[in-house]
Amino acid sequence: MSQKQPKNPLHGITLKQIVTELVDHYGWEELGARINIRSFNHDPSLKSSLKFLRRTPWAREKVEELYLEMIAGLDE
Repeated sequence: MSQKQPKNPLHGITLKQIVTELVDHYGWEELGARINIRSFNHDPSLKSSLKFLRRTPWAREKVEELYLEMIAGLDE
């Protein structure tokens, strides 16, 4: 059974792509200020952030929410 999600703006977008776009848009410092997690604030890297976000649902949810705000233009 295939799961189609035509109204889900996150469908087909990887977590790596989301974090990369957020870092490109905000930078690590601003991203860490908006979402206070250690992997954004102390020696940030894409690898450590992805590892943390993949095993921490509440943090991933915050990142996805910020991404949706960013693509909707509501982040200002």
